[in-house]
Amino acid sequence: MMGESGYHGAPISRIAREAGVADGTVYLYFKNKEDILISILRVTIGDIVEQILIQYKRLEDKPIDALHAIVSIYFRTLGSDTNLATVTQVHLRQTDAEMRRKIGEIMRPFQQIIAKTIDRGVEKGVFRETIDRRIARRMIFGTLDETVTAWILSGAKYDLISLIDPVCDVLVNGLKA
Repeated sequence: MMGESGYHGAPISRIAREAGVADGTVYLYFKNKEDILISILRVTIGDIVEQILIQYKRLEDKPIDALHAIVSIYFRTLGSDTNLATVTQVHLRQTDAEMRRKIGEIMRPFQQIIAKTIDRGVEKGVFRETIDRRIARRMIFGTLDETVTAWILSGAKYDLISLIDPVCDVLVNGLKA
């Protein structure tokens, strides 16, 4: 719904109608439309983090494979639903300070996995010891974020999943020792 109409074009009444419930029922579960948006982001990013953590257990000692899993899961999750990808990408960029704080909390576990992957890569000698880890973390997330955003802006005219290997190639060859 929000992916098709945008946040401002999706009144609670329409959200309720799409969900097959009365308007008042929505308010039993959510305080307002912002709360619905935060819930969508929390579930989506939470699912991505959960999937990555499952993979990470067996890939922790293989930082390049772990990075590939991060990219793959992010692209596969968002690439499977353009409306969900649209809501996620557009609304990660909020101007409201309180919304930014909540979104920051939601994104923190994802950012921590990226940071842990970089740290592990440096420890294993796979990534350069001199790399600025904070910049590398931002670069990796920024690349994922921008790639999905460009895909959405193109009207999802190409296969996002087909970009997993090329994106990993660029990221890894920029980080390799």
